[in-house]
Amino acid sequence: MTIRVLLADDQALLRSAFRVLVDSEPDMEVVGEASDGAEAVRLAKEQAADVVLMDIRMPGTDGLAATRLISADPSLAQVRVVILTTFEVDDYVIQSLRAGASGFLGKGSEPEELLNAIRVAAGGEALLSPAATKGLIARFLAQGDGDDGRDPARSERLGALTGREREVLVQVAGGHSNDEIADRLQVSPLTVKTHVNRAMAKLGARDRAQLVVIAYESGLVRPRAD
Repeated sequence: MTIRVLLADDQALLRSAFRVLVDSEPDMEVVGEASDGAEAVRLAKEQAADVVLMDIRMPGTDGLAATRLISADPSLAQVRVVILTTFEVDDYVIQSLRAGASGFLGKGSEPEELLNAIRVAAGGEALLSPAATKGLIARFLAQGDGDDGRDPARSERLGALTGREREVLVQVAGGHSNDEIADRLQVSPLTVKTHVNRAMAKLGARDRAQLVVIAYESGLVRPRAD
């Protein structure tokens, strides 16, 4: 199936470059371009986009607000947002993941990385740059907001998980793929995938990116000092 991609960036030159790259692939097509977040939300619905490449800094409704709107809209449940940022270590990226983005990618990434990010996000099977995203979440939470960063509500929700599901969640938060988790826990990749999907359903997570956020916010996994 063809992956329907929406480009959201206030710089027309970047959108043009991304369009040429995406449209050159046989398994994906650009279905629209937006110069701000409000337009991105509207086009995501009108064009039935699968993946939105979302610039985080745009005039008016920015990428963060747009991501929240997409994540909160049941009619856009199939849409996956990939945040594009000039600064790969950026607190706004973490807020975007919390808002429902599937991952992030630096604008300086290689073309093949961008194309792979689109495919990964569309497949919903894995978090983009898992180790890097984990590090960003750890950095954000380590700064603190006047407390230890723990969300009591999410800590309580962990009680719905089985012991094995919690164990798999810890591994997901560590940035490990299903195959790596299977090897670590001595089970099949299919079993790991089943546990991940059940954890997502019980915790109300859209994808693995949000599982990582929940693991940190609930206190199940704590940021490392290093």
